[in-house]
Amino acid sequence: MSTEKVTRRRVEIMDTTLRDGEQTPGVSFLPHEKLSITRLLIDDLHADRVEVGSARVSEGEQESVSGICAWAAGAGCIGRIEVLGFVDGGRSVDWIAGCGGHVINLLAKGSLRHCTGQLRKTPAEHTADIIDTVRYARSRGFDVNLYLEDWSGGMRDNPQYVYDLVEALQGEEIRRFMLPDTLGILNPAQTSAFVSDMVRRFPKLHFDFHAHNDYDLAVANVFAAVAAGVSGIHTCINGLGERAGNAPLASVQAMLKDQLCIDTAIREDRLGSVGRIVESYSGIAIPANRPIVGENVFTQVAGVHADGDNKMGLYCNDLLPERFGRKREYALGKTSGKANIRKNLDELGLVLGEEAMRKVTDRIIELGDKKEVVTQEDLPYIISDVLKHSVEDDKVTLIGYNVALSKGLKPTCALKLNVNGQVFEENASGDGQYDAFVRALRKIYKVTLQRKFPMLTNYAVSIPPGGRTDAFVQTIITWEYEGHEFKTRGLDGDQTEAAIKATMKMLNILEGLQ
Repeated sequence: MSTEKVTRRRVEIMDTTLRDGEQTPGVSFLPHEKLSITRLLIDDLHADRVEVGSARVSEGEQESVSGICAWAAGAGCIGRIEVLGFVDGGRSVDWIAGCGGHVINLLAKGSLRHCTGQLRKTPAEHTADIIDTVRYARSRGFDVNLYLEDWSGGMRDNPQYVYDLVEALQGEEIRRFMLPDTLGILNPAQTSAFVSDMVRRFPKLHFDFHAHNDYDLAVANVFAAVAAGVSGIHTCINGLGERAGNAPLASVQAMLKDQLCIDTAIREDRLGSVGRIVESYSGIAIPANRPIVGENVFTQVAGVHADGDNKMGLYCNDLLPERFGRKREYALGKTSGKANIRKNLDELGLVLGEEAMRKVTDRIIELGDKKEVVTQEDLPYIISDVLKHSVEDDKVTLIGYNVALSKGLKPTCALKLNVNGQVFEENASGDGQYDAFVRALRKIYKVTLQRKFPMLTNYAVSIPPGGRTDAFVQTIITWEYEGHEFKTRGLDGDQTEAAIKATMKMLNILEGLQ
């Protein structure tokens, strides 16, 4: 048997969340948000390259790119920061240089239709303009990558234009030729054929592939492009991007590793947390069923699946949640069954006999039929209600509180709290009524009791449709405490009261972790 080590192929990841991702309708990142995301992409996720903006767009873009370049220069990674520029007589090069950038991603026309229809130039004229810009950028010390905009359309409608353009440019000092499916028109078979053609004709060139998701084929097209020989892939966090978005980084990473045995530098265990930060900055919610990073993708619902997981992991695949900093969960609802409930009870350290288990299962099924959400943290309360005895008395109770909202003044809260038999009173102001309540709680826990207080990582409110003002509001809050993440739920006709109920559940769970 040979002991020779097999060298796996490696593909570069260039993330364009801050450039193409920012072209998502309604998304605009502030300068400090762009810097924060850049640092996460490089320091946490280890992306090879990050495209951080477009030249000559706005003063805000200039501020963002300048701040990122200043940080990257100090961190020794300025060569990994890229900025989109244009064939504009060198003005983009000067703009990027003024921001401290060293790499330009030059946008050229990759189809005859775009060249003649948009620029009103002949291929020869456009080629000459590109060469002038490339040489000017190189004279200023830039690395140059070249986007062939609408390359997919060019290959479909007039491939000879593409061949002639690349043939004329391959002798220039262009580091990467980037092949975008600008309008998201390709399918995997076309992607494979077109990329194979480029790689075969120009074997010495480095090609990137840039997918769009108009037909929901972005990840499949990335698969085809990598299999056909491209050296780099462009992605966006959470699949952000113009129209239907770009190829999502998390899905691309998992697919490359598991389906094609391709190596990247990406840290899989940080994909979820970075995705949530970008979700917060962008205002675009991650769909619950988004592969890898969605709320529900590592949750088993059917009881038979939980039973199978207990028996040799029969319902698990290579996408183990631990790879991505997640854990497998077992939903509680009408299809749960005893296996799901036992999995949740085990995590809580609770043991029930068969008769008690039957009663609790029946109650959870009943709640599920009513479309009520049941979380793991609800189980002790359900058990207490069903079995008519207390699993454990609340150690933290809210004796009373008052929240006030006045025009022109910050909301305030005064509260009285019983913690393990001790009564505390505190007040605070905040940016909202619930924020004022939490700030008062923090004073009790962090200042008076000298204890840690959990970090609120997600806050979701759902209101039944129909326009009723007396409808119940459900608030689900996600907390993080010393590496342990959990959710609590509150239900009330008032949104603030629902959030307070969820918070009181959290405080009692916290006592159980002491």
